[in-house]
Amino acid sequence: MNSICTGPLSAAGLSRRGFLNRFGMGLGGVALANLISPANLFAATRGPDHGILNGQLHFPAKAKRVIYLFMAGGPSQIETFDYKPVLNQRNGEQLPASVRMGQRLTGMSGNQSSLPLAGSKFGFKQYGRNGTWVCDLLPHTAKVVDELCIVRSVFTEAINHDPAITFLQTGSQISGRPSIGSWVHYGLGTDNENLPSFVVLITPGKVDQPLYARLWGSGFLPAQHQGVQFRSGKDPVLYLSNPDGVTTASRRLLLDRLKDLHAHAAQKSGDADVDARIGQYEMSYRMQTSVPEVMDLSKETEATFELYGPDAKKPGTFAANCLLARRLAEKGVKFIQLYHQGWDQHGGLPKGISVQCKETDQASAALITDLKQRGMLDDTLVIWGGEFGRTSYSQGKLTADDYGRDHHPRCFSMWLAGGGAKPGMVYGETDDFSYNVAKDGVHVHDFQATMLRLMGIDHERLNYFFQGRRFRLTDVFGKVVEPLLA
Repeated sequence: MNSICTGPLSAAGLSRRGFLNRFGMGLGGVALANLISPANLFAATRGPDHGILNGQLHFPAKAKRVIYLFMAGGPSQIETFDYKPVLNQRNGEQLPASVRMGQRLTGMSGNQSSLPLAGSKFGFKQYGRNGTWVCDLLPHTAKVVDELCIVRSVFTEAINHDPAITFLQTGSQISGRPSIGSWVHYGLGTDNENLPSFVVLITPGKVDQPLYARLWGSGFLPAQHQGVQFRSGKDPVLYLSNPDGVTTASRRLLLDRLKDLHAHAAQKSGDADVDARIGQYEMSYRMQTSVPEVMDLSKETEATFELYGPDAKKPGTFAANCLLARRLAEKGVKFIQLYHQGWDQHGGLPKGISVQCKETDQASAALITDLKQRGMLDDTLVIWGGEFGRTSYSQGKLTADDYGRDHHPRCFSMWLAGGGAKPGMVYGETDDFSYNVAKDGVHVHDFQATMLRLMGIDHERLNYFFQGRRFRLTDVFGKVVEPLLA
């Protein structure tokens, strides 16, 4: 075929793409564009960004947006929401073989000569209309427990941080897949053309386990679906501000000429990615005004700052990020991801988890209260949780005042609030040792399918054709956990 096409194409001065665009009144070019990038076909003519679903949801949406509080490192369920008095009664005894059942351990505790059970050093009390057990480390969260849907039976296959975080955030333990926020943007588009649909906020200063940009990357989806990290400080978004000597007017002039060049290239090549590229340039220009406005907390009331706690006035803290997340939600940002590191407590857990809970408890509860009093909780889904749980036995030496806990994928706790999640509910049970799921297990893919369902998306129908097959967030697994839906 090459020998047949080379002559005529060269004589006409056309590329193969140009030939297809002229052949059959352009139908050849349309076919090529669909093969190369079906999601971008006719992207330039769709008008406002309503996502690939173009506003045609699979189900009535309960949640219009998501605020995902990710506790990176793996919070201990035994010191938060999974009360296990048996561990205190049998403190120091060996983990029974009948409980472990030969399950895999990490290399960090797999070589220990003993696996002594470690009861929690902290007390639990019952709160709310259903008497839900909550650890004393979370007094503010306990006050809003009637708004929470606590799932005590989440489980995963990943036993180490990197694959476990990647699994929660992308649906695969292997990097390269689109992140959960990218899938939401791909499906639903945006409600504010002046801000990204997917924003990432990270509490700075904690580096026990690194976070990678691929956790909020778009993978094989078009690049405009990736998350945009907002930072504290002078430049919240890198490379957004004009360089010295460049005025707003000159920036506008540059973009106008660049748009002309891109339009010429798009007409010649028929590549929808060119339109997407200029769209991103235009977005960055609009963000020069919208980002400073949303980042400015000076108009928030003193009562609001008191609600979120003393750290709320310190840019970059978890409390300040929770307050900023509420502001972004008000502006129509669909997916807001907060990362708070430091939960990886292999040793010194009592001291370490006390610090973590103090940094996050009040602000997490305040976010729910703030959203509710503004009438936003009903259509805003708030999620709290890490990548796995912690072991019921002590890693390292167990003493009267100190112990550590290793990674534990077999069961851990997460909670949801608002956005159509059933309030005041505890779902799932673990055994007396918080080692195995005893009832109503929720796999990572089940959690992802349920989150999408609350946003009006069928997880099996939101997919993307790549490398010969259709991919989705939940891969080929996952089921919606219907009891979690209000």
